[in-house]
Amino acid sequence: MNIAKNMEAIFLTATAIALASVTTFATASTAVKRIDPPAVTQAAADTTMTVVTITGKRLTAAEKAALGD
Repeated sequence: MNIAKNMEAIFLTATAIALASVTTFATASTAVKRIDPPAVTQAAADTTMTVVTITGKRLTAAEKAALGD
């Protein structure tokens, strides 16, 4: 195997391995930040339900067709 022909691939592979090693060591030394879970609170028991009534006329087929154009 001729090493001169494959020097670019060897260089890129060595660079990738070196970068991965440095990154692994750099991130391994940082402390993991722990986040406390949010406190769960119970909503007040509201027994009344809000009712919304909508009044209005329905569109006819001709009015719906006019809106679609």
